[in-house]
Amino acid sequence: MSSQTKSNARYLVGIDLGTTNSVLAYCERQDDLTQSQVHIFEIDQLIGPGEVVRKPLLPSFRFHPANGQFQSVDMTLPWDRQPIEGELDQVIIGEWARELGAQIEGRQVSSAKSWLSHDGVDRESDILPWSAADNVDKVSPLLASASYLNHMRQSWDHHNPSHKLADQEVVVTIPASFDETARNLTLKAAQLAGLLHIHLLEEPQAVCYDWYSRHLDSASLQLQDIPSILVCDVGGGTTDLSLIEAEHQQDNLSLNRIGVGDHLMLGGDNIDLALAHLAEQRLSQNKKLNAASLMKLIQQTRKVKEDLLRPDAPEQAKISILGSGSRLIGGTKSAPISKQEIHNIVLDGFFPLTDKQEMPLQRRTAMVEFGLPYAADAAISRHVAEFIQNHAPDAQPPSALLLNGGVFNSELVESRMVELLSQWHGSPITLLDNPNPDLSVAFGAVAYAKARHGAQLKIGGGSARSYFLHLKQKNASASKALCVLAKGTEAGQEIRLNGRQFLLTLGEPIQIDLLTSTQEAFIDASGALTPAQNSLLLNVQSNLERAAFKPLPPYIATLEGSQAREALQANQKDRVEVMLACQLTEVGTLKIECVSTQDDSKRWLLEFDTRKHEEFEQAQAHPRLEQAKEFITAAYSANKKADNDKQIKTLSKDLEKQLGKREQWDFPTLRQLFDTFSLGKKRRRRSSDHEKQWLRLAGFALRPGFGDPTDEWRIEQTWALYQQGIQFPSHQTWSDWWIFWRRIAGGLNQEQQETILADIAKYLHPGAHRSKGTGKEASEHGYEAMVRLSASLEHLDSEDKVLLSNWFLNRAQKSAEHVQAHWWALGRLASRSQLYGSQHNIVPAAQVNQWLLKMLELDWKQESMIGFAAVMMSRKTGDRSIDISEDIRAKVIEKLTTSRATPTWIELVSEVKELSEDESKKVFGDSIPSGLQMVG
Repeated sequence: MSSQTKSNARYLVGIDLGTTNSVLAYCERQDDLTQSQVHIFEIDQLIGPGEVVRKPLLPSFRFHPANGQFQSVDMTLPWDRQPIEGELDQVIIGEWARELGAQIEGRQVSSAKSWLSHDGVDRESDILPWSAADNVDKVSPLLASASYLNHMRQSWDHHNPSHKLADQEVVVTIPASFDETARNLTLKAAQLAGLLHIHLLEEPQAVCYDWYSRHLDSASLQLQDIPSILVCDVGGGTTDLSLIEAEHQQDNLSLNRIGVGDHLMLGGDNIDLALAHLAEQRLSQNKKLNAASLMKLIQQTRKVKEDLLRPDAPEQAKISILGSGSRLIGGTKSAPISKQEIHNIVLDGFFPLTDKQEMPLQRRTAMVEFGLPYAADAAISRHVAEFIQNHAPDAQPPSALLLNGGVFNSELVESRMVELLSQWHGSPITLLDNPNPDLSVAFGAVAYAKARHGAQLKIGGGSARSYFLHLKQKNASASKALCVLAKGTEAGQEIRLNGRQFLLTLGEPIQIDLLTSTQEAFIDASGALTPAQNSLLLNVQSNLERAAFKPLPPYIATLEGSQAREALQANQKDRVEVMLACQLTEVGTLKIECVSTQDDSKRWLLEFDTRKHEEFEQAQAHPRLEQAKEFITAAYSANKKADNDKQIKTLSKDLEKQLGKREQWDFPTLRQLFDTFSLGKKRRRRSSDHEKQWLRLAGFALRPGFGDPTDEWRIEQTWALYQQGIQFPSHQTWSDWWIFWRRIAGGLNQEQQETILADIAKYLHPGAHRSKGTGKEASEHGYEAMVRLSASLEHLDSEDKVLLSNWFLNRAQKSAEHVQAHWWALGRLASRSQLYGSQHNIVPAAQVNQWLLKMLELDWKQESMIGFAAVMMSRKTGDRSIDISEDIRAKVIEKLTTSRATPTWIELVSEVKELSEDESKKVFGDSIPSGLQMVG
């Protein structure tokens, strides 16, 4: 955001977009900004039907009412509604939404900020509320986050019609640990809300800015003997740690952020969840509530926690849960929770007095619910110890502590943190005051805006982490890391790697793999410790353990050049020599450009890829890979005279002679083979053998359709073949055709998968087999391959999966024909854990429970595939929002035992367990490419 853009802004605005509460603070721009008082803007929100009040906190909750549940007048706000694109017709945001969530289950969206940083789901898909029933409208984490910003914007604009929020200088805070993806999504959320030009500020820095702004005259004196400050911000969804260095030069104080913690999804939500589990045991006699009921219970435990952690707290409080259904079955149940129990859970479970050498436990001890990947160790104390070990000079605990977050409203928790750090330090530490933990981040965001105008000290530190270009080698142990932006580089400073040029091919996709690290020093070629600096070249392997390199999603692009298209048509390469130019933008994201070495004005901006990619091991290239590629090129040569019938028929065997058994071909080898096959895709139609071999081998080489960042480009090129169909129709070729698309289905988007389903549904429909003509046509078109393909389309809506599952379940019970395929397809469609699809598209557990009851009546000894399908449908994930009911789980385990099923099947149902290689192959119908690391 340029100063020109906001030169007429009247206000400096800070927005704390929180997991639990959002806050907006502001001050007026004036000549002496130092004296401009900062105020909290009170946000209009509903607190009941038709009742609007203004409050300093906007609870970050949404409620999606059922049709007719409330009248329009009940949900009317003081302004004409300006919904963001994709918003629901009816939605309640703020305090009433939070209260409704404690009364009505399955319709509340909470923790949107946690979902925004969760890379295991598509954050732009409609997945929230996570535990909602099918009849509840859903929104994406991105839209939910944008809706809170939009609500604040509309409230501000209503009270400041002449000074719209979009025209002010706005700072939005984010966790320091947010990665590039979450930062970019936050910017996107702001843009959706109409805030096109904002700054991002790390929340721990905001807390420090707030403290400094309250102690302008005494800060230097207070920090005289304090070399560093630990900022510990325990929010609703994350624990955010930063280390601030205090330096004094000629009586001038300077503050620099020298350390930032890794992303830690552990906060107040976890404490509320732990309390909810305790209440659940007492209220339901150890019988688990469903996910929606648990979410409703959490809203109550949150309030009880806050009440019982106060200094004047009563000895106990009650948590109640209503019966469900049209009447109150069993009435209201209540259970007491004592103040001592709350203290034990919070202090001993989350803030225990551990030793400073005690690192986080790797086994999963934290609560796992609602699809969010919470930290494996719930003890915040151990995570703080690890942070100090990694970032503090000589691993010495800081002598000052600055706390933030709602949990530190409790004097008890605050005292525990001071006691913990004092023990580690060996003497009492200084607690810097924070009288308003709920408001300090927003206050600090305004203080930062003031600092940008020179009105007060600005915290230095620049980039919180170093970025490295990963130069992969054939021998993985020889891979290098080239520092393109060193930790501490200030925003807006362009770093050019002048001494290193790269040759890029235009018109083809390229990818740049990056590693990031928050470490201070690295091991150089001589074995000495070297500070991070631009253009530093390191050996990855020797620094892996010390530097804890973390891979980022890649930067990818297809760079267009003036000659690129013509060069490609002439089967030539259009190449250009470039150098990399990198900078940390003003909003805190990494910008990478390829700059021509011949013409500085020629620049290609690389786009950061926010999608999640699987990782694969970089192995040494097979010594006979080039010979193998020559076999493919010869078989699909443009020279018809070079055609050799024997050559195409023996192609598969010839490749195995060169590369070994194809199940052992590793992931990079497969992709290189596919790229060679792709060059000959037009010539696959030369003969029946050419077509069959191409479909079988190219599909095998591109499976599962994703894993490499440039696979999206490969799939885009390949999808054009779908409309062309096959050249030599026969039962076998049709089967090969459908198997090809099944193998690469993971790379197809939802629209493409729906196109395939629309084409094959007429053959899969039960009615197709009642007619002799259509039944024969279905068989000729490769019916069994179509069944398995349809079950592999994980991006389909759950409604489509339910429809297909019912078809296959009925067919499996009525006909012995294709019976194994039908049971396999049912298991894949109704599986609790998908290969690549987002969890929000899985078939609801309630529906799976009904199918399992039918299957339990069948003979699993006679048809073992029924048991296998039941295992997939019953597989335990640990997330009660998608797991089957416990009573049916017990029956499935009993049935598997009496059917003498393999013990590993029983383990998959009874405990959270990963699939073995053989099990994966059976579940997904193919082996996973060697070297591809599937992240579940």
